Amino acid sequence: MLWSFARPHRRTLLGAVILGLFASSSELATPMVTKWVLDTVSGDGGLLAPVLVLAGLLVVGAVIRIWQAIILGTLAEDIVLGARRLLITRFLRAKVIPLLRRPSGELVTRVTSDSVLLREAASSSLVGLVNGVVMLAGTLVLMAVLDLLLFGVTIASVLVVSVLFALLLPGIATAQQRAQKALGDLGSELEETLRAIKTVKVVGAEDQQSEKLDVDARSARDHGVDAVRREAVAWTIAWTGVQGAIIVILAIGAVRVAGGDMEVSTLVAFLLYAFALMGPITELSENMTTLQAGIAAAGRIRETESIEIEDHRRLGPTPAGRGRALSSVRARYSPDDPWAIDGVSLDIPARGHVAVVGPSGAGKTSVMSAILGFLDAEQGTLTVGDQHYHDLSPQQVRARLAYVEQDAPVVPGTIRDNLMFANPHADQRLLAAILDELDLAPLITDLPKGLDTTLSNTSVSGGQRQRIALARALLAEPDLLLLDEATAQVDGITEAAVHRAIKFQARRGAVLTIAHRLSTVVDADQIVVMEHGRISARGTHGQLLDASPLYREMVAALSLGV
Repeated sequence: MLWSFARPHRRTLLGAVILGLFASSSELATPMVTKWVLDTVSGDGGLLAPVLVLAGLLVVGAVIRIWQAIILGTLAEDIVLGARRLLITRFLRAKVIPLLRRPSGELVTRVTSDSVLLREAASSSLVGLVNGVVMLAGTLVLMAVLDLLLFGVTIASVLVVSVLFALLLPGIATAQQRAQKALGDLGSELEETLRAIKTVKVVGAEDQQSEKLDVDARSARDHGVDAVRREAVAWTIAWTGVQGAIIVILAIGAVRVAGGDMEVSTLVAFLLYAFALMGPITELSENMTTLQAGIAAAGRIRETESIEIEDHRRLGPTPAGRGRALSSVRARYSPDDPWAIDGVSLDIPARGHVAVVGPSGAGKTSVMSAILGFLDAEQGTLTVGDQHYHDLSPQQVRARLAYVEQDAPVVPGTIRDNLMFANPHADQRLLAAILDELDLAPLITDLPKGLDTTLSNTSVSGGQRQRIALARALLAEPDLLLLDEATAQVDGITEAAVHRAIKFQARRGAVLTIAHRLSTVVDADQIVVMEHGRISARGTHGQLLDASPLYREMVAALSLGV
């Protein structure tokens, strides 16, 4: 799984491995050259050649290490970039309903912290493991060349350390995985809390939410501490094992030197290898723990592949005609759920205003989701012009639609960026006309930077944000404008702007509105009353007052005159 992220960069990885092998070779040669120096001193030979070799090994090793570090650092960032692009593309191409089932904080964690864990594991740790194995094997081989008895002692120590380390690794990986999951839970919970911060403060729930967040924070801390403790034990075992081996080697070597069975230069070279042995063992240990964390992160990233994506391969002919129709459509959000839409048939003509009303849970938003291509029909058909939805790509289904959500989220950027988001090349005269129509021109004029003012949820009021969203939708010049509870929580100025927007659009195309405020829909050309996922009545305001008891109840509840 981890290799799938590194595979596109395998040539660079191979180059880094080769550089590492050269660097390892220079390190492995150093004790032997040191033995040469000592033997030269004892034999009254010249020191210039061995000293120059030592200096050359030092310089060459340093240059190679710098080169390798730069290559691995660049490679690590490239791997992270690839993973983040993969995630961002998948999230943006995903089907809306499955995507919204995931906490947004969890998805953000995959792009941010998990991709960082992946960075070192898929680059440096893989190369480090290869280099560590080469260094360990090379060190042991050269130890065997120098003295078999001391080599046997070293092998015994390495085997004990390796077995104990292997037993500890799964626990380290599990603890790291749990810590990362707890961190994701904390991010999701915190994001939801901050989104509702006004409500939290008004009800005085700061301490309550703080305690809930503290549970996730403590969980992340506890699992992190567990991983640290396990890593500390593993490192201590590795360090103690090597140091213990060095003490035994020194004792046995000293006895053998005293007995004339070993030269001092050989013992010094062997001890240098023994001291250096901690290097590859440490490198292997660090890279194994990094690899474990990276594998867990790669698993969480790959798990997002279970989110269904939209099929953008379908590309049917461009629909002839602008009207939309639902015919006996049945749809639900999952196979175990009841029908959200149960046999709905609805024609939306190319021009005019169609309104959908009904109590909460009646299926109004589900109908709109089906028209937008967010909710797939299991039975029945949806058409645009002369083409069925299932023959078209999602882009074709939404090509001539504009959508205004109830909370009117802003797009990162300036007011101009938001207005031109759906139609970057919109005519400036149309922009000016729409700003006047929605009473936004005075707002833009009063801002220091006008249309180039950075837009955020706090820089404008909720009503102004809603009007900006309406202007963005109208600038797209859609065939069909969909308004989902656009007047649910707005001021009178914005409600009047919504009415003007509906009339503006109805003159050139179609409008489909969902509203609890019947004042928004009483002038609609057709009003559709929904109940329990079905259409119970349809007609004009006057017709429904006579024919639909539910509609009369809704009118009476809102104290609207007839």
